Amino acid sequence: MFSLRTTALRSLRRTYATEGAAENVLKLQFAVPYNTFYKSSPVKQVNIPLESGRAGILANHVPVVEQLSSGVVEVFETDASQPGKKFFISSGFASVQPDSTLNITCAEAFELDSFDLSKVQSLKSEAEKNLNNADQTIATDAKIQFDILSKLEAELK
Repeated sequence: MFSLRTTALRSLRRTYATEGAAENVLKLQFAVPYNTFYKSSPVKQVNIPLESGRAGILANHVPVVEQLSSGVVEVFETDASQPGKKFFISSGFASVQPDSTLNITCAEAFELDSFDLSKVQSLKSEAEKNLNNADQTIATDAKIQFDILSKLEAELK
């Protein structure tokens, strides 16, 4: 009994990644069903939108699995002279592995530069008109669209 309890408590203790420590590089795998943006690519840092707030992930981060909220994933590659790449995601999951690998899986993700602010504002206005629709399905869809488009609009400004 004591041995089982001790083993269980040890397994609950948080540990830091060690296998990627010598390189001090985060390996990024970032994919959606229709595209792979990064495949085990070395990067310096990735900022992600979590349900609990934003987080910056570096090499040797504590292994974790987190649910992502809609927002911007910002990737800083190892070349410091390059600006970070930004992707808008609808939702998804991120997991950090003990070998300093960050896996990001999303249903949808698009480079932030691919959006037109005026088009986003127009779609947001259309969604806003349906927020109080008598048909609950239409109202719910409009709420989801409005929330995501509001976040996207804020990022584009």
